[in-house]
Amino acid sequence: MRSATRPARDRLQGTLDLLILKTLSSRDRAHGYAITLHVQRVSNDALKVEEGSLYPALHRMTQQGWLKAEWGTSDNNRRARYYSLTASGKRRLSEEEKSWAELTEAVARVLAFT
Repeated sequence: MRSATRPARDRLQGTLDLLILKTLSSRDRAHGYAITLHVQRVSNDALKVEEGSLYPALHRMTQQGWLKAEWGTSDNNRRARYYSLTASGKRRLSEEEKSWAELTEAVARVLAFT
């Protein structure tokens, strides 16, 4: 499937970005595993973010300036990298939410057409 404004691969990447950004918008910071658990729990296990997709996305988003990363200690006393939204990340979240709304509205129109 291709969007009129964004190639399919970019749309899928954008969806993962949206899930990560939205998760981090609801908390001060989180490590990767906590992000995965949050998405899975909130989606009632319908969505599962694999490590092979999550960590490259977190790295890319950090390089783009949407996230800030810092080392810390997890609840079980393990060293973990924690991520938080930057001002740029908050702006990107707004853009991604708008793009997602436009896509889902377009799909809904096609599904409702008789």
